[in-house]
Amino acid sequence: MLTGAFTTLGRYWKPLIGVALTLFGAATLVMLGAGAVALAVVAPQWDELTASDSPDAAELVPLGVAFGVLMVLGVTLFLLASAVVQAAVPAVLQEAVLGRPARFGSVWRRAWSRVWAMIGTVFLLGLTAVVPMMLLMAAVAATTVYFVTLGDADSALPLLWTGLLGTLLLGPLAVWIWVKLSLAPTVVVFENQGPFAAIRRSAQLVRGSWWRVFGIGLLAVGLASMVGYMIQMPFQALGMLPGMADPSGLESDPSGAEILAVLGGLMVLSMISGLVSQLFSSIFPPLVTGLLYVDLRMRTENLAPVLAEAAAQTLPEQYGPPPAAPV
Repeated sequence: MLTGAFTTLGRYWKPLIGVALTLFGAATLVMLGAGAVALAVVAPQWDELTASDSPDAAELVPLGVAFGVLMVLGVTLFLLASAVVQAAVPAVLQEAVLGRPARFGSVWRRAWSRVWAMIGTVFLLGLTAVVPMMLLMAAVAATTVYFVTLGDADSALPLLWTGLLGTLLLGPLAVWIWVKLSLAPTVVVFENQGPFAAIRRSAQLVRGSWWRVFGIGLLAVGLASMVGYMIQMPFQALGMLPGMADPSGLESDPSGAEILAVLGGLMVLSMISGLVSQLFSSIFPPLVTGLLYVDLRMRTENLAPVLAEAAAQTLPEQYGPPPAAPV
């Protein structure tokens, strides 16, 4: 599966990287522009805050609003971009298994037509991971509130242990559900299904092959994370240069504008490294998942003859009719 994913990436890198680079690049440019505007707006307030020993809450409001808007905008943009990329990868794979060329325009139209179904599917899949995390966060928050208001650590600790135990119990269940439903994004594109139908279809295909899907998917995610980290290392090294890691080293008394300029430079490096890393980590795992979907259908639904027939119909279109047999 991993070899097939690398082979597909090598043969169809233009539409895959083209769509991902267009989307994530546009999102990054919008975030850089919004960040520049936010830094320009909060620069006067930053000088006032650094000059004041005890800033008022009203002086902190513009900073909080600016960075809050940036966070919401970034999450929205990258969620939309990720959904389109996750739809584009199966669209390319659908052509690759038939040996047909995948052009940027056709991949883009196919992916955009399934983007809302993909967002719904990814949202439903995300709930399986959110529930255990929310339980742990609720337990930690309840413990903190209980301790701060009553100051009774002995009575607050059982709340924390209950949350930890519940998370440990729900964690394996969340992983099991995630693997069962992991083929749903591919089903959304391959079979034109909605979110709920795609989830039911994924559970049906994974039945009896859970450990195989889990192992191969874990390898794909681990490999993508490792490659993404290796890509980010040079940019992190740039961030450790003198004057970048320690803004106060620029001058004995740097102004707020200078500090914001350094922070802006760090933000640019972070966004560029994240963009380059995202190109691989957003393409490779969905490719492996898509190949798992095709493989499971071949094993359980005898898909191979259907693909062979479709590929045979494609060959004359690409290369012309076969030569006539000698008389």
